[in-house]
Amino acid sequence: MYFRPFLWLTFFSLPALLVLLALGFWQLDRLAWKTALINNFNERASAQAILPPAIDADLTELEFHNLALAGRFLHDKERFLTGRTYEGNAGFHVVTPFVTENGTILFINRGWVSEAYREPEKRPFSVEDKEQSVRAVLRLPQKKGYFVPENEPDRGFWFTLKPGQLADHLGLENAVTTYYADQIRQGEVLTLPIAATMNIEMRNTHLNYALTWFGIALSLIGVYIAFHVNAGRLGFRKGQAKG
Repeated sequence: MYFRPFLWLTFFSLPALLVLLALGFWQLDRLAWKTALINNFNERASAQAILPPAIDADLTELEFHNLALAGRFLHDKERFLTGRTYEGNAGFHVVTPFVTENGTILFINRGWVSEAYREPEKRPFSVEDKEQSVRAVLRLPQKKGYFVPENEPDRGFWFTLKPGQLADHLGLENAVTTYYADQIRQGEVLTLPIAATMNIEMRNTHLNYALTWFGIALSLIGVYIAFHVNAGRLGFRKGQAKG
C-alpha cells in the first residue's frame, strides 16, 4: 500500500475532522444532560407536593416540584407578561402575588388570557377575593433572552418574569424573590386564565445532532480517501495483496 497525501488537503481536512468529532461528542454530553433533566422533571412533577420553601433554601433540586399552596390572590396587583401565545393565539400571562396561610407572598404565573380578556373587569370570575387552594410547580427566575427587550415596569411592559423586579415595583418587601410558581390546570374544563399542564414534552434531539456531526465526519473521511485514490496517491502496488 502506498499513500502520498496532499499537504494542503490534509491541513484543511484534519482540523475540520477534529471539529466535527468534537461537536459530535459535545452533543452526546448534551444528550446525557437532557436525559437527566427530563428524568428529574418527571420525578419532581409526580412527587408529593411540598410547602413553599424558605427564602434561603437550596432550590437546586426543587425546580418543577409540586407545591401545596393555600391562601388568596392579591388581584389588584396582577401584572401581565407580554408576547405569550396559546395554540397560536396571541395574548398575555397573568402574574399575581399570592399570600399563603402563613403570610408568605410569592408570585404565581396563573396562565394565559387573550387581549380581549386582559382587563379583570371582563373576567370577574377569575378575580374573586377568597381563600383557595392552588396547584402549582416551583420555578426559578427567568433569564432574559438575547433578543428579548428589557422589562419596562413603569409602562406596564413585562417580558421576563423576574420576582425581585416585580416585588420592588409593587412595593412588596416581604415577597419571595428567589423563585415563583406556575399554576397547574385542574380538570379538563378550561377557565381563564388558562393555566399550564404537567404534560410538558421536552425536546431531546441531541442524539440526532450527534449522528449528524459524526455522519459529516465520516463523509469527510470518505471524500479525503476518494480524492487521493483518484489522484493516484493512495492505493495498492501491483502484486501486493489487497486484503
